[in-house]
Amino acid sequence: MKKVFPVFILLCVSFFSFGQNSDYAYRAVPFTSVKLTDKFWLPRIQTNHTVTIPASFERCDKTGRIKNFLMAAAKSGKFCTTYPFDDTDIYKTIEGASFSLSLFPDKKLEAYIDSLVVIIGNAQEPDGYLYTARTIDPLHPHNWAGNERWVKERELSHELYNSGHLYEAAAAHFQATGKRNLLNIALKNADLVCSVFGHDKKHVAPGHQVVEMGLVKLYRITGKKEYLETAKYFIEERGHYTGYDAKNKDLWKNGAYWQDHIPVVDQKEAVGHAVRAGYLYAAVADIAALTGDRQMLNAIDSIWMNVVSKKLYVQGGAGAIGSGERYGEDYELPNATAYNETCAAISNVYWNQRMFQLHGESKYIDVLEKILYNCLISGVGLDGKSFFYTNAMQIRNSYKHKDMEGERSGWFECSCCPTNICRLLPSVPGYIYAQREDKVFVNLFVNSDALLTIAGKPVTISQQNNYPWDGDLKFTVSPKSSLAFSLMMRIPGWTQNAAIPSDLYSFQSTSDKRTIITINGSPVDYKVENGYAVLSRTWKKGDVLEVKLPMEVRRVIAHEKLGDDIGKVALQRGPIMYCAEWPDNNGKVSNIILPGNTSFTAEYKADMLNGVQVLKAEAIAVITDEKENKVTTVKRPFVAIPYYSWANRGRGEMTVWFPEKIKDIEILTH
Repeated sequence: MKKVFPVFILLCVSFFSFGQNSDYAYRAVPFTSVKLTDKFWLPRIQTNHTVTIPASFERCDKTGRIKNFLMAAAKSGKFCTTYPFDDTDIYKTIEGASFSLSLFPDKKLEAYIDSLVVIIGNAQEPDGYLYTARTIDPLHPHNWAGNERWVKERELSHELYNSGHLYEAAAAHFQATGKRNLLNIALKNADLVCSVFGHDKKHVAPGHQVVEMGLVKLYRITGKKEYLETAKYFIEERGHYTGYDAKNKDLWKNGAYWQDHIPVVDQKEAVGHAVRAGYLYAAVADIAALTGDRQMLNAIDSIWMNVVSKKLYVQGGAGAIGSGERYGEDYELPNATAYNETCAAISNVYWNQRMFQLHGESKYIDVLEKILYNCLISGVGLDGKSFFYTNAMQIRNSYKHKDMEGERSGWFECSCCPTNICRLLPSVPGYIYAQREDKVFVNLFVNSDALLTIAGKPVTISQQNNYPWDGDLKFTVSPKSSLAFSLMMRIPGWTQNAAIPSDLYSFQSTSDKRTIITINGSPVDYKVENGYAVLSRTWKKGDVLEVKLPMEVRRVIAHEKLGDDIGKVALQRGPIMYCAEWPDNNGKVSNIILPGNTSFTAEYKADMLNGVQVLKAEAIAVITDEKENKVTTVKRPFVAIPYYSWANRGRGEMTVWFPEKIKDIEILTH
């Protein structure tokens, strides 16, 4: 922390020294100010540092991604990977490695990053253009790129997408190390982009968003208004292209695939490619915060409600449809073919964090937590080097689909998800706390020591808990001297009978158990404001705040319009969604019935799946006897595991939703 503190001061100075009038009302406490000590996230982040990041760099090398930069510098050779956006796998891994350096100082890793920065810099053209798929051989660029710069940016080239990930990597690297070597490369490219695109310049809406978020980060560092103006321009340019067929229902032909079918301020629902959408909505939140644009704010408020009330899976996954990796229609959330790209989960974490920073309401963190603890970390295996591109809702032995077979891969031809995991995991400490004036918001419950500044005075907050397995939380609050401020303790929606902040999912029965809060052993009668218990007092060094969250096993039911889930239940305990997997249930789970009177117990298994709380019960299994040609039911022990932990013990059946009674028998022929 000491190493990066001066850099953070520099960043804070840049926010205010350039006359910036607006920004998020609720500011996240930087990841550099929070040191994790927990047993859930810290081991994952350590594995990311020791396994995932090195494996990613190694695969970038072996697959030719680094070679592309070397050939671009030499202006000789042939682009040797598949996609023109393969450059971003290096950028994203550098971003993750930079975050990781702040947590685990590592001279060898830092030196390797510096060596890559030299290679990247050598590949950059004199005017700042950086796109190996063209620079290697400008006369024969990648067939997605077109014969001239930017001509296919709207659909295929990903030139600006590459730039955006470069900017995000450079911002993280600068924040973590204080070095400007990668930042200078990014700024040179951003200056080129700003000189080319704008209302009175070249017109295009980027085909794959992320450049907007990246430009905002460069603006925050430098205060250069052109970066903010260009980011805003890219958003405002959407929906004005006349080359689409607005009446065509094909999302590619009418522009909806790229969220380019109508102006962003007129959009009310999530459509098209789910990753692109998430990056766009996060960027719109940034611009709304920095410019005070009410129309943009109203648009993403509407889109967020559409996703949460009609287009989100019960474990936080989004982007139901494999064709186009996209959002489906309202309530189109099939289980057998659920797509749920890992990158979509990551982009939605970014988006929900920003929605909280705009509004200060806990419902956004409720959704963020659901994604974070379930669909997102499902995307990486417990070994740190096997991944899911898609995150299934059910796997049946009788059903085969190339994307839904329940088997992790070490790498993908399009490997955006593994490298995205690299950069998300070490940034988790930055989601735990936020501040607004004299209010400190506790958003996530993670064992940690945080150093905050309130009214110009230092305050440390230490968390001690065994979350997410246990709901007993302990906070030690220690201002340097007695200090009056409000601690805003998030009361998760799932403790208040809200499975999600909409009617898309609900708990089958209500609970009367309440969150109990004590300070120095004395019970507190608290009021709840926007989902937070307001704890206002003069805090003294060593004050102990304890919170007891009710950790019950809850049966979740779906909205009646979710046809695949009617008559079924999903299982939730705390923030964790559960599934049943074949190794624990006689090799098969598609035959399990959980009647309404099923009683569950929770048991921690330290030697299972790196330590998990499992749910146990007696269930009914449907048994077929092929010889006798009959079907019977038997009572059997039932075990459910956290959804994120499935597919770490081989390939086989898995399901999230369980029927409560037998309504029909499906006869399959082979």
